[in-house]
Amino acid sequence: MKPPAPSATSRGSWPLTDCCFHAGLENWRGYSSPFDGEDRSEIRRFHDFSRQHLRESARERAWEMAVFAVVVAASAWPVIYMMFFVVKLFAANR
Repeated sequence: MKPPAPSATSRGSWPLTDCCFHAGLENWRGYSSPFDGEDRSEIRRFHDFSRQHLRESARERAWEMAVFAVVVAASAWPVIYMMFFVVKLFAANR
């Protein structure tokens, strides 16, 4: 069974809040420096990781587009050849 909410015990009052909350921004300088030393900040490591991931996904996407272009060209070639042959056939019958 769930415990009752703090506001459920006293009718009509606002929920209790923790007034001693600290966000943990003691070391925040207002910017992310690339010169943080060996113990680089977590934000900088995440930024580097996401940049590396985006590079790899762009490379993979380029490879997939090249393969897709080859497949489209291979499937369009018979259709184009058929249309050329039909036009040539109709031109010969006139």
